[in-house]
Amino acid sequence: MIHFTCDVCGKDLHPGEQQRFVVKMEAFAAQDPCELTEEDLADDNLEEVSQLLQEPENLDVPPASQRLRFDLCCDCHRRFLRDPLGKKHHISLFTSEN
Repeated sequence: MIHFTCDVCGKDLHPGEQQRFVVKMEAFAAQDPCELTEEDLADDNLEEVSQLLQEPENLDVPPASQRLRFDLCCDCHRRFLRDPLGKKHHISLFTSEN
């Protein structure tokens, strides 16, 4: 038998006795589109591309995405939906000078 536990409160989740919720998240680096100019199109970049292909370790590659999965009980699922980023429980370490 598969055993599930709420990843927030640690409560045992028994199949068939109570509802269990699964939360899946994916975090990855945002890639903003680059803006091409007429000058970019006029440049001959063949030599630069050739150098990049010869030294791939120098490429600035964003970190891989990370996928997360959590099992939640009914109560923790309800709290998660009200405050998914935990902002209400976050203590700010920085204060405004205003």
